[in-house]
Amino acid sequence: MPKTYSYTPLALPTYVVTKVLGSTCNLNCAYCYYLEKEKLYGGQRRNDMSDEVLEKFIESYINAQPVNEVLFTWHGGETTLRDISFYERVLKLQKKYGRGKFIDNVIQTNGTRLTDDWCQFFKNNNFLVGISIDGPEHCHDVYRKDKTGGPTFKQVMKGIELLQKHQVDFNTLSVINDYNSQFPSDVYRFFKEIGSKYMQFSPVVERVSDSRPDGLKLLPPDDTLDARLAHWSVSPVAFGKFYIEIFDEWVRNDVGKFFVQIFDSTLANEMGEQPGVCIFSKNCGHAGVIEHNGDVYSCDHYVFPEFKLGNIKTKSIYEMMFSEQQLEFGADKYDKLPAQCLNCNVLKYCHGECPKNRFARTSTGETGLNYLCAGLKMFFRHARPYMEFMAHELHNKRPPANVMSFARQRDLEKQL
Repeated sequence: MPKTYSYTPLALPTYVVTKVLGSTCNLNCAYCYYLEKEKLYGGQRRNDMSDEVLEKFIESYINAQPVNEVLFTWHGGETTLRDISFYERVLKLQKKYGRGKFIDNVIQTNGTRLTDDWCQFFKNNNFLVGISIDGPEHCHDVYRKDKTGGPTFKQVMKGIELLQKHQVDFNTLSVINDYNSQFPSDVYRFFKEIGSKYMQFSPVVERVSDSRPDGLKLLPPDDTLDARLAHWSVSPVAFGKFYIEIFDEWVRNDVGKFFVQIFDSTLANEMGEQPGVCIFSKNCGHAGVIEHNGDVYSCDHYVFPEFKLGNIKTKSIYEMMFSEQQLEFGADKYDKLPAQCLNCNVLKYCHGECPKNRFARTSTGETGLNYLCAGLKMFFRHARPYMEFMAHELHNKRPPANVMSFARQRDLEKQL
């Protein structure tokens, strides 16, 4: 008798991150988890998605959506190594297969190759642009190098200036690593200064091994081998302190003006709503990734042979994202939580965070504890009273920005 699941990916919109040229990139960022994926495809220096794969994907992806709104996420490698004509073809195919659905496009870029032409194209076609940048120059240039080992900050800033010149909507995606985690206020204030209204901070946690037969050095969580923590990984305590310091400035001055993904997700979970990001959801499995040749994997961070779902040339997005393999992958996020997590008083905010980081052991020796657990607890317990206040305001149809007065009042009370 087939196993049944209470959760299915298609209960929500299905997202498939699209790798338009695999891992091909013009940069050589030290912590990048994707550059080495070229080893899965013969080590070729460049892997462009063919017109055939692109068309099959767009048709199948639109058909798989249970709602009338469809979000395409274009990712790399570096997406602008495909020229503008590629994305013009994307738009034509979206129109061809759209069947009246409302279609949005998000493109992630390192920003170093942006030009007036690129920015005008994004503006004309309502692309939201995600810029990868790790903070001010002394933070960004530690790990985000070009192929010669040179710095890239100034090139990225020129790209941001062009986006602003053409009034293109953009947000910033930053990796929290062992270095920039030491400068939370510098990082946060820098993004405010450059006009980033929407900020996403992603902790980098990677384990390295020299023992995988496929040549990949970065490991999935269940793979132990001779695993060792990569030196650029952020420590749990530094991770927690980073978010707390940013949160304390935001909750007193910036609510409703600047938006930080984890703060929005925490508030959503406080209200019992979908957090909008898979790592803080109870289950995952509705966000896969398609490689340049049509291979589909369970997740952007699980592009390993053991997590391959099939290929778009022979299977539909619906078949792959609704497969037994993917359903189990999504359900495992909750089902494999250790008892320590199930009994934790911040579980409703955390939900174990990303499964790729759950390689630590609990105090009783259970597997599956998130490496970042200590930092997650620090942040969520610190933020909880403010999240409860904002949720109360929203339930009573009052602006959550009232929390800024609440925070200042708490400060005064502590001084008495």
